[in-house]
Amino acid sequence: MKTIALVMIVKNEERCLKRCLDSAQPLVDQIIVVDTGSQDRTQEIARLAGAKVYTYAWKNDFSDARNYALSLSDADWNLILDADEYISAGSREEIAPFLESPLYLGDIYRQDVYLENGEKSYCKTRISRLLPKGVGYKGKIHEQVDSSLPSVLLPISVEHDGYLKTGEKEKRNLPYLLRELQECPYNAYLLYKIAGSYQVLGEEKQALDMFHKFYKEVSLQAPYRAKGIVGYLYSLMNHKNYTEILEIIHLEENRLKNYASFHFFCGVFYTQLVLSDTARYIGYLPKIEQSYLHCLEIGTNMQDEEDLGAGSYKAAYNLGTWYEVNGDIKKAKKYYKESSDKGYQKAQDRLKTIK
Repeated sequence: MKTIALVMIVKNEERCLKRCLDSAQPLVDQIIVVDTGSQDRTQEIARLAGAKVYTYAWKNDFSDARNYALSLSDADWNLILDADEYISAGSREEIAPFLESPLYLGDIYRQDVYLENGEKSYCKTRISRLLPKGVGYKGKIHEQVDSSLPSVLLPISVEHDGYLKTGEKEKRNLPYLLRELQECPYNAYLLYKIAGSYQVLGEEKQALDMFHKFYKEVSLQAPYRAKGIVGYLYSLMNHKNYTEILEIIHLEENRLKNYASFHFFCGVFYTQLVLSDTARYIGYLPKIEQSYLHCLEIGTNMQDEEDLGAGSYKAAYNLGTWYEVNGDIKKAKKYYKESSDKGYQKAQDRLKTIK
């Protein structure tokens, strides 16, 4: 029978470590926790949960720490989680057939929750987290699995709430990313992560500069390309670079035709464009409705990292707003209800007041 170890690196995670360990206990045979310098109860919590706890002298290299932790495991498979994540769905029985199969990387869906304009938003990402023995990581920051093995999607879902501490991870990671960029100045993935970090931190000038470089270097096949382009477009919109946005939309509309977050941006952008100079841009007015309808036609594309609301409740809510402003109350109620039925509070509130 194949064995699984939960392998983690942690630092000052007393807030959420127990939740993570409790969620993983039914799936694993052992728990290995490597502490990189905690000053709270992290190690005590890990030991109480039955984990083997080790210490590691931090070297400003996440992959080195991950690989050290993996070297302590003798299991056939290693499950990788961060302390601010927890398993919300999936069982040992469900993944048992996978454990006996030829070597693959086991992928899971992780749902990130984060704050956007004062409300919670959600993004789902497919990432490799169950690794066969011998597979490790590369990259000093935002480390990636170092393997050419094919991946298979597992029936495991993970929730992640670390981004609710707005800006904390970005402030921590940005110096590492910038140092690594000095060594690899044309690395599109680093440029993408740095641009996103600046964007979260509100440093829009630096974000736009990095997005410019990212867009120039990113390959068409990069899995993060679509999300990076949408981030770039929002950065351009913050700077009111409308002509450049229109050029990029024209270039990318076929490549991103099945990416709901792109069309959601288009709906937001066309609204701002028309309001900025109605006489000049009135021809774009129908594109607002078209963009949001296209979002709902696409739904959420689980092959890409994107905002879960872009293909569902957020698009439906914005359509409701569109129809309400245009006096079509029947359609407005229809789309507010569609959004409300998915639990979107703004739509629920609007349904109570609309006449």
